[in-house]
Amino acid sequence: MTSPVPTPLHAIHQSLGASFTDFAGWSMPVRYGSETAEHHAVRTTAGLFDLSHMGEIEVTGPEAGRALDHALVGRPSAIGVGRARYSMICAEDGGIIDDLVVYRLEDERYLVVANASNVHVVAPALVERAKGYDAVVRDASAEWALIAVQGPASAQIVAAVTDLDVPTLRYYAIDAGKVAGIDVLLARTGYTGEDGFEVYCAPSSAAAVWEAITEAGTPHGLIPAGLACRDTLRLEAGMPLYGHELSRETTPFEAGLGRVVSFDKPDGFVGDAALAARREEGPRSTLVGLVATGRRSPRAGYAVIDPATGDEIGIVTSGSPSPTLGRPIAMAYVKPDLAVSGTKIQVVVRGSHEDAEIVDLPFYSKK
Repeated sequence: MTSPVPTPLHAIHQSLGASFTDFAGWSMPVRYGSETAEHHAVRTTAGLFDLSHMGEIEVTGPEAGRALDHALVGRPSAIGVGRARYSMICAEDGGIIDDLVVYRLEDERYLVVANASNVHVVAPALVERAKGYDAVVRDASAEWALIAVQGPASAQIVAAVTDLDVPTLRYYAIDAGKVAGIDVLLARTGYTGEDGFEVYCAPSSAAAVWEAITEAGTPHGLIPAGLACRDTLRLEAGMPLYGHELSRETTPFEAGLGRVVSFDKPDGFVGDAALAARREEGPRSTLVGLVATGRRSPRAGYAVIDPATGDEIGIVTSGSPSPTLGRPIAMAYVKPDLAVSGTKIQVVVRGSHEDAEIVDLPFYSKK
């Protein structure tokens, strides 16, 4: 059994007293102290995350955009230079292989950011799907470390350490510049429901970038944050997680993300026939939010019950106490005819039926 791979920031996490877990083959900090305190810091000031486990795949060449149009459900060829879009790569049957962020760094150069657990599948799939196009696909994950600053104070913190004009950097945009004199790519995006930035740099520079941001952020209340609070933050923001809300058994339409699918592409795309059929027939289940009335949290895999009939009508995909709302929340797939806000349901929690209510997603959005 192989040991999990440390990120370039592992020694810093150790010095900060982090607890670690094996996540997708990486040794990742789960928390540094209180995950609730880390969660609240991101909501009120700022949190600093190590995301170096994510995968980065470069696609270059005169037909890089066309190759990605064929490979993904979206239309990367329409992305402007310096901008990004959320997309997905699907199988022939329409099942989701992974959800991705696609950056267009230059006219003929794209950066596809994949989930750590799926890079080994996504990179070969892109290589295969790019055949016949004048494009080169290369897994460049080992060449990048990734650090995220998330929270209301993130713009002030990042502006203090970069030569880029932070206020003019739009959401889902990326630019090349320097942080603490180090060459980086700076993107305005994130996975927490807050304003935030992601800094791509060479692994050898990651510690210096982390320390510079820490120094600039300390007066603002920035603290390091681990995977545990990243999960509760994204859950409150209604953001799906691969392996929970997204999987090979679901399509973008079940997840309420049909808007990312573009059918008007000259070359079509892998999975287009299956997804067109699913669009016509409608989703077989619908992703909804649940708020529990009691104190016991629904968890992934728990059954959702119609209290009127006792029938199982769905399954929980993610669930946790919400530090911001002060109540247990969850996301679940339920039968489409019952996916109406205000519908009373029950969740089987350790053998007992706990009352809950279907609500619209997200649970939280920044003011």
